Amino acid sequence: MAKGEQAARDILREVKGAKVVAKHLDLADTKSICLFAENVYNTEKTLHYLINNAGMAICPFSKTVDGFEMQFGVNHLGHFFLTFLLLDLLKHSAPSQVINLTLAMHAMGKIQFDDLSSEKDYHPVKAYVQSKLANVLFTRELAKRTEVLGVMAYAVDPGLVNSDITRHIKSPLKDMIKRFSFLFKKPAEGAYTTIYCTVTPENQLMTGGYYKNCAITEISRAGQDDGTALKLWAVSCHLLGILWR
Repeated sequence: MAKGEQAARDILREVKGAKVVAKHLDLADTKSICLFAENVYNTEKTLHYLINNAGMAICPFSKTVDGFEMQFGVNHLGHFFLTFLLLDLLKHSAPSQVINLTLAMHAMGKIQFDDLSSEKDYHPVKAYVQSKLANVLFTRELAKRTEVLGVMAYAVDPGLVNSDITRHIKSPLKDMIKRFSFLFKKPAEGAYTTIYCTVTPENQLMTGGYYKNCAITEISRAGQDDGTALKLWAVSCHLLGILWR
């Protein structure tokens, strides 16, 4: 919470009239997600933008509180469940948006339905790109289901950003990242495309689209697999014990 509260104070200091509140949310714990959603319903009358921006990257094998592999559990299932819980408020607030952050690396991913927990064969990079592909496929299927409700969905690729998300990466890859850090975007620059999607008129954006560098970009072949997207939706609901038609 300390970083979130500090960020809120920074915004309040720099932006006159801003209203910013930091709330606790642990995407590795479905109980925390439920409490967060309950708090939002109790304190907010509208929700126009849900930006699913949290993430774990290339970390050692571990599990969420609910027993899911950490990267798949946080990057995909946590955001999937949060969106499910907040959808009624998003519908009530329409037009509204769900923005899911992903990366171009998703193109190298594959949804391992026979081992989503990665217990048979865990590789941190494979698990990460699987979760990023899941973000794209979730966006694609969500867009189909919610457009008629006035809720648009976009996948956003911020590019390579110099942030704490690389904290789990070890040498020699970590050394390589440091050497080429000048190629990475600053955190503020990494937010440009997300902001672009929130401020651009809805009729100029395509729901379900993949956006990078403030423009729509062609989705990888893996990210266009509607069959896998539908299966992932059903499996995600099953894992979370929810019914989301």
